[in-house]
Amino acid sequence: MSEKNREGKRTARERLAVEREKQKAAERRRRTLIVGASVVCVLGLAAVIGIVAANAGKDDGEDSAGPVVAPSGARGKDALAIPVGQDSARSTLTVWEDFRCPACKSFEDAYRATIHELTGAGKLKVEYHLVTLIDGNMGGTGSRNAANAAACAQDVGKYPAYHDVLFENQPAETDDAFAENDRLLTLAAKVQGLDTPAFRTCVEKGTHNSWVAKSHEAFQKGGFTGTPTVLLNGKNIYQDQTMTPAKLKQMVEEADQG
Repeated sequence: MSEKNREGKRTARERLAVEREKQKAAERRRRTLIVGASVVCVLGLAAVIGIVAANAGKDDGEDSAGPVVAPSGARGKDALAIPVGQDSARSTLTVWEDFRCPACKSFEDAYRATIHELTGAGKLKVEYHLVTLIDGNMGGTGSRNAANAAACAQDVGKYPAYHDVLFENQPAETDDAFAENDRLLTLAAKVQGLDTPAFRTCVEKGTHNSWVAKSHEAFQKGGFTGTPTVLLNGKNIYQDQTMTPAKLKQMVEEADQG
């Protein structure tokens, strides 16, 4: 083979090697761009999620900020508890609930009769704290608006009955029906003496919205993991897998006997 032919083959191999390196470099750049684009998409989604979470629970174009107006008779730290029952009762049931929460409805359906029996007998007093957890998780304002309406009912001494009506008529978790004041007012008609001009004004103006927000803030600061959170004399009984209405009744009656 002549020197000229050998030189030509060497040059061709070098050109091929250079071309292969160019192709590898182009492939590396392509992969980098794909990965980079994916990261931007993930970050963009995170930003959207953050914005949604930050705005969850607000009306479109409506700021719920305003003076904190506690409902009549509210007690405890910052007047965030709505009391039901006699002060002389030896046992206290502290309940953190969200009117949109399906687990809260399940608790109420199972324990409602027992709680009414014990409060009616003067053996148990209940302190209700209202939470807007589902608004934050699912979006919407139904938790807040229902809580405000319940606080409005408390103003006229109708909280227990309206509280029960709301849970008995709870929409599906994904259905923000309680965001509609008309729905809340329609349900109020099921409670004798509740559907009054004063109650309607309280509901429509969101008189207790800021109080509800403060109650939810207290729930978050309390380190609770979800709703319902149910404490009997400070002990979380909702986490007790053996708890039943009959067991709750027995515990309260034993405490009542001293």
